[in-house]
Amino acid sequence: MTRDTKTVRLAVIPGDGIGPEVVAATVPTLRAALEADGHRLDVTELDWGGERFLREGAAMPANAADLVKHSDAVLFGAVGRPDVPEHELIWGLIIGLRQQLDLAVNIRPVRAFPGVPTKVRDTDGVDLVIVRENTEGEYVGAGGVAHAGSGHDLGIEVAVHSRRAIERAAHQAFALAGRRSGRLCLVTKSNAMRYGYPLWDRVVREIGAQYPEVELETVLVDAMAARMIQAPRSLDVLLTSNLFGDILSDLAAVLAGGMGMAPSANVPPGADVPGIYEPVHGSAPDIAGKGVANPVACLLSGALLLDDLGHTGAAGRIREAVGDALRDARNHTADLGGNATTADVSAAVLHALEGRR
Repeated sequence: MTRDTKTVRLAVIPGDGIGPEVVAATVPTLRAALEADGHRLDVTELDWGGERFLREGAAMPANAADLVKHSDAVLFGAVGRPDVPEHELIWGLIIGLRQQLDLAVNIRPVRAFPGVPTKVRDTDGVDLVIVRENTEGEYVGAGGVAHAGSGHDLGIEVAVHSRRAIERAAHQAFALAGRRSGRLCLVTKSNAMRYGYPLWDRVVREIGAQYPEVELETVLVDAMAARMIQAPRSLDVLLTSNLFGDILSDLAAVLAGGMGMAPSANVPPGADVPGIYEPVHGSAPDIAGKGVANPVACLLSGALLLDDLGHTGAAGRIREAVGDALRDARNHTADLGGNATTADVSAAVLHALEGRR
């Protein structure tokens, strides 16, 4: 059967907490941006998450990966609720789905929009991207507990770093750096950890030889944490392991105004499976249902989604519309020091988008 190239097939997993709210604010914007270019959006909503776990004992079906493979991309809201153990939903949904689809790389852009207040001084012009290995490291799930319940419990968490996973993330980072400033920072801890991070150093240097136009710098993770706050404009593309990327990207989000401004993409380099695009702010159960969640992280995740599907014009217009809306403090939600609702921001972005047609 011939594929309808005019239609974007989107699987939507609203999930838990504020996830359904920010997803509901994003889908109309994606549709409007695509329709301006003569394309259509076909949405399939999936009820995976905490409510499904309570109802059926699993956050998603066993064949979840096969179900989403029929889509071009997945838009994911959030996972987590107070009445379900966190690991059941994290491993039972988002990490499990990333691993089943082999979404080897996580992309986390950090951009400071004009007019958005931050807790860090002098963030004007900050525009960096963290490329994070997405399937291994401390999150591979290897380990266990010995002597459980004895009073001498021993927790064992094994970090796994393979050449194949490092190479995939490195190629993604070097290619991205080549399209941007030509500068790449590899973030490791190879001065204190004897095996995994020295392997990162060796493999990334080898890959770097294939990208002579990109300048490679290696920075220890603790030094990078300080530099990110003290001199963020000295950074462009960062390449990290799974754990370090998780921590540093949350830290970097402060430069843009907080977690409500932090988009991400889970992508499969070279593979014909859909990526998963998600805001990284979590389910925020304390504000769920109040209509005050910041939808910008989800909107920007949608822009990443369109970029990766080749709809770069539509993606760019969404980012510009977000920037237009955020210049007006009346469109700042509570996390940005304002009083706007989720619906207010969504409407302002849609209005700005219409003005850019």
